[in-house]
Amino acid sequence: MNCDNCVNYVYDEDYECYTCQQDLDEDEMGKFLSGSFDNCPYFRLDDEYGVVRRQM
Repeated sequence: MNCDNCVNYVYDEDYECYTCQQDLDEDEMGKFLSGSFDNCPYFRLDDEYGVVRRQM
């Protein structure tokens, strides 16, 4: 899984960078910052067309 494809990974205009919107504990934040946060329990695929498919 890649954070770039996660719905929780959004651009923060105040910090001018992408951030995770989930409240991560200290261990999770360390993994996130080091780039080794594999199998994230909060990962949800950012499927922007998912809503449209459900409406059809």
